[in-house]
Amino acid sequence: MAILKAFKGLRPPVAIAQALASRPYDVLNSAEAREEAKANDYSLLHIIKPEIDLPLGIDEHDQSVYEKAKENFERFQQNKWLVQDEKERLYIYAQTMDGRTQYGIVGCAAVEDYMNGIIKKHELTRKDKEEDRMKHVRITNANMEPVFFTYPAVKEIDAIVSNIIENQKPEYDFIADDGFGHHFWVINDDTTIQKIIELFRTKVPFTYVADGHHRTAAAALVGNEKKSMNPNHNGSEEYNYFLAVHFPDNQLKIIDYNRVVKDMNGLNSVQLLEKLNKTFIVKDEGYDIFKPSHLHEFSMYLDTKWYSLKVREGFYNDADPIGVLDVTILSNLILDNILGIKDLRTDKRIDFVGGIRGLGELKRRVDSGEMKLAFALYAVSMKQLIDIADTGNIMPPKTTWFEPKLRSGLIVHELS
Repeated sequence: MAILKAFKGLRPPVAIAQALASRPYDVLNSAEAREEAKANDYSLLHIIKPEIDLPLGIDEHDQSVYEKAKENFERFQQNKWLVQDEKERLYIYAQTMDGRTQYGIVGCAAVEDYMNGIIKKHELTRKDKEEDRMKHVRITNANMEPVFFTYPAVKEIDAIVSNIIENQKPEYDFIADDGFGHHFWVINDDTTIQKIIELFRTKVPFTYVADGHHRTAAAALVGNEKKSMNPNHNGSEEYNYFLAVHFPDNQLKIIDYNRVVKDMNGLNSVQLLEKLNKTFIVKDEGYDIFKPSHLHEFSMYLDTKWYSLKVREGFYNDADPIGVLDVTILSNLILDNILGIKDLRTDKRIDFVGGIRGLGELKRRVDSGEMKLAFALYAVSMKQLIDIADTGNIMPPKTTWFEPKLRSGLIVHELS
């Protein structure tokens, strides 16, 4: 069963919380982070993207960048922009997008749970990205950003959360520049905290990494490192835990994650359509944006026109948790077999576009000449994600996109 731990969070004063909270490190490049943090000394980007405070062009993996993260983190604490709670607490972090709100329990997950499979994952991680975040955790000795977990909804936990949000004013409550609402409560009642921890221990058999696989791996691996280096380790140390926001699965929605391709592997448009017709029912949908409406239906944008692609019977396997995924079907039947793209992680001919940008972004990138064609997919369901994690399978790269993203900086977890 899942371990949930209360902790003494480092948090910003209410007056600067909105200014300090930032988008996650991995949704911005260095130039975007510089622009976003410009004239905002409070922004957590100074810690999670510290290259913005160093000369232009510096390698973001240079050791001086990690040293700058440590320096800035210490400065934030000295300036009391991040202040530690006096007692161990749990917290509630809610996000609102398009009139829908999801409520997560903020607490520490256990390194032990990651190592023994209680925390389940559905994506592979890259060693270089793991090591980058591990260096950041090591040098700051903190989890600066929470990871995004989900768990099978528990009515008793939902009832406790509902009671808190109905009867207690949020500590932070603001709408960010992107229009998404962020709401944060501190759970001060010790009895309530222990009840939630006990419900996780008895009612939540597994938790699942929804977003933040690299941060999760890095946090757990650093915790394990510290354990192995401590001859007096007893299991109670703070490094045995890392920062996570746990959302019930019935409140989350996965949106589509789409693909744009630079060339047609030597084919012209007529030849491409002929090849597609062998495995798909291809229909010309005209010039208006066409969005897939069900599983095994795809949208393709080519030569200023949209096409629907419905995969023919016999070319997929609904009994296979990986084979049933539309990303698998697209990868096997089109990207690999026709376009010659074998490895989605390394091939420079393909790029990925989160559905939050809309299908108009696919059209723009093709019309600009940057890309030759684009594919839109029907979004993966939470059930598919959990089924894949439960069976020990791994989704293809860039399969799920969760929105809204967690804001970084509303709470930080120190490892000692």
